[in-house]
Amino acid sequence: MTTGAVTESFPESSEPLLPTKRRWEGEDGGDDEAAFHEFNGASVELLMRFSRVVGAPSYGAVMGDAFGWWGRRLLQVCVVVNNVGVMIVYMIIIGDVLSGTSSGGEHHYGVLEGWFGTHWWNGRFFVLLVTTLGVFTPLACFKRVDSLSYTSAISVALAVVFVVITAGIAIVKLIRGQIPMPKLFPAVPDLASVWELFTAVPVLVTAYVCHYNVHPIHNELKESSQIKSIVHTSLALCSTVYITTSFFGYLLFGESTLADVLANFDSNLGIPYSSVLSDAVRVSYAIHLMLVFPMIFHALRLNLDGLLFSSAMPLSSDNRRFGVMTAVLLLVIFISANFIPSIWDAFQFTGATAAVCIAFIFPAAITLRDPHSIAKKWDKILAIFMIVLAVTSNVVAVYSDAYSIFHKKSASSNA
Repeated sequence: MTTGAVTESFPESSEPLLPTKRRWEGEDGGDDEAAFHEFNGASVELLMRFSRVVGAPSYGAVMGDAFGWWGRRLLQVCVVVNNVGVMIVYMIIIGDVLSGTSSGGEHHYGVLEGWFGTHWWNGRFFVLLVTTLGVFTPLACFKRVDSLSYTSAISVALAVVFVVITAGIAIVKLIRGQIPMPKLFPAVPDLASVWELFTAVPVLVTAYVCHYNVHPIHNELKESSQIKSIVHTSLALCSTVYITTSFFGYLLFGESTLADVLANFDSNLGIPYSSVLSDAVRVSYAIHLMLVFPMIFHALRLNLDGLLFSSAMPLSSDNRRFGVMTAVLLLVIFISANFIPSIWDAFQFTGATAAVCIAFIFPAAITLRDPHSIAKKWDKILAIFMIVLAVTSNVVAVYSDAYSIFHKKSASSNA
């Protein structure tokens, strides 16, 4: 199993939203991404340390050892909520890229619309239906994580292609003097603007969640000692991709950066071969998401099965249960992706609730409970800090989102 499998575990559907985060925070807003990298590495290290003591084969087993039956079930619920939300976002982004999207009354053309014009067969519903049946379903039928090693490697390569082309376009335009000086610091004219900055937290939290796939990959390694270096390498690679994407994406589009930066690539970029490069960026990222999908789906199916059929035989041994669960989950995700209007809406909910529990609160809670008395004083201080920071920032983010939603409804009703 290569580093690509762990790297693929990170929900990189957050990537198109990161330039929007920079639009709010300014170009000096990359420090929080680096901080999340460090906190995430620390939380994975704490989780694996407690796993080794009891020989736990899964994240759920560690939670069960620390908090019993309810702890394991709570984790499974959070993984199901988080992964369903992430995969809905995957489908929404693929639909936006291939079939287009509308934002602020303006329609941004998808790749297929640009190539062939608007037809029923390149509309969002039909494109997502074909993608689900032709791509997601075959990949979702693999029962082992190591069966996805080749798709993992290809998906990582495509993510790098996306970043390199975006950075290249931004650098060329910068050299030509076509890019104005970007905002370096966030604009905070009032208290509401301060609260709005916290809405970036759920996006960052979701971007770094990989914890539920560390154990399955660890279990399939020939040498289990490799997991530490694999996780650290994957974290470093993903952090580099995230920071580079947010920096060059915002540098390229500035205050015009949309919630999904891929939608910005439907216009003329003002450089030679603009349309070819724009299509290359969008198509490479759409295929990347298609290949990442089965890794996140694997963890979803496994945790949902454990939640509903905890006493049944292993899911991989029951073909009927495996098939029914796969079909039902794909149907739910497909229907939801056709009705949820924006990836931001999905991320704000899952990132501020389930993702923050998986990434920070649960590993910290296990450390504080310390059922085997192996935690050091610094570990417990770090755990307390992670819980306080995670809870505070996400409560503020949820409040800010709720305030924004009700404010928009109030404004529209008064108009």
